[in-house]
Amino acid sequence: MMPLWTSAQVEHVTQGRASGEWIAGGVSIDSRTLEEGDLFVALHGPNFDGHDFVSDALSKGAVAAIVDKDNEGSVLKVEDTLIALEALGRAARERTSATIIAVTGSVGKTGSKDALKFALSRQAKTSANTGSLNNHWGVPLSLSRMPSKTTYGIFELGMNHSGEINLLSKMVRPHVVLITTVEAVHSEYFDSDEAIADAKAEIFAGLELDGVAVLNCDNKHFHRLAATAKAMGITKIIGFGAWGGADFRLLEAVPDNGGTVVKADLAGTELIYRLAVSGRHWVLNSLGVLAAIAAAGGDIRIAAAALGEMEAGKGRGAFHMLQTVNGEFTLIDESYNASPVSMKAAIEVLGATKLGSGGRRIAVLGDMLELGQGSTRLHAGLASVLEKEAIDLVFTAGDQMAYLAKALDPVMSAGHAKNTSILRSMVLKEIQPGDVVVVKGSAGSNTGIIVQALLDLNQKPSDRGCQK
Repeated sequence: MMPLWTSAQVEHVTQGRASGEWIAGGVSIDSRTLEEGDLFVALHGPNFDGHDFVSDALSKGAVAAIVDKDNEGSVLKVEDTLIALEALGRAARERTSATIIAVTGSVGKTGSKDALKFALSRQAKTSANTGSLNNHWGVPLSLSRMPSKTTYGIFELGMNHSGEINLLSKMVRPHVVLITTVEAVHSEYFDSDEAIADAKAEIFAGLELDGVAVLNCDNKHFHRLAATAKAMGITKIIGFGAWGGADFRLLEAVPDNGGTVVKADLAGTELIYRLAVSGRHWVLNSLGVLAAIAAAGGDIRIAAAALGEMEAGKGRGAFHMLQTVNGEFTLIDESYNASPVSMKAAIEVLGATKLGSGGRRIAVLGDMLELGQGSTRLHAGLASVLEKEAIDLVFTAGDQMAYLAKALDPVMSAGHAKNTSILRSMVLKEIQPGDVVVVKGSAGSNTGIIVQALLDLNQKPSDRGCQK
């Protein structure tokens, strides 16, 4: 175990009092995923209290627990555990000489963060958020896990309300910030798209002196974001996209057997590289990733080559070729989350994917959440892109997707259900060999259970008898 924190260091940083001496190799706030040697931080949640799990954490191998209540065992007592975690995160940021990249955006931020980590880890020691630990708990936790000898630190910053990214950015203090795009996501909490853009622009608040902002030239809010950056004294702005004035500019993107071959002008360097994922949104995100890597001093040629080996994460566009007793079909798993812009992108990928013999393009869609008063219109509006992409069958689930079901051509509508649990059996009965199926919805719509049911149809070669 590589030492991350000693008891003396944590005592000093948090102004706490340790009951013994120890060395921690990691930091955890969840006893279910804790690893032996971790330091457990007992946070107070809206529906739980981490102090109830201290004994469980210690029994699983935690070296100690940071607490603000009286607890038995190896503990470090502080006034407030969340303030202590934030102090630990700030101390981790202070002690490292790493180049820090912060990522936000309405969609694509987790995928871009993962791509940055994947590409830069080929070049030097890299640390990043795990999953989507991007909020007021996840960011200080991720910072606290960053080893002092890290070369690149990558942190995703998320928000639902204005003011949240400002605080997170000042904690992370990035040298490079990447805003993937600004769209009508979390619009339930904002009066306009411009307000969402302003909330994303809060990421500039913590940018280090002489830092770099990487912005999407194709997004309608590019000039608003760039103006805000300049008003805050940021002079280095790199634009990416298909627009002719972009510094990192897309020249051509060609689908390639579930992936994409990309030709781009990367600040004067023409480069051809392949992505192992399909979709124009992934292509544009790759340009933002390479621009951020260049701004951070990384090698973009090595990074571009690495991106060709990176597959889409679970629920984020992964392709599965599934073999049933009747034949093969393709599943595109987009079940992680959904917004109007990401839903459109997923449908476009479905429309561009090659069918098997006799196959059909099938969309299985769950509600998009947090869209506020425009939700009805945005759900019904998906009918036009489904028709444009010549999707054959559409299954829908949820109160909001009912509006799409009503807007669809009856020939295209394959069935609607109150929830995905009911819809699941309807979808399973319809699948045929040669089909391509995309499953997408917000996390709360639980489309993941349909993905799992489709994956369970897969028959391994050993299950199909002797193959000669």
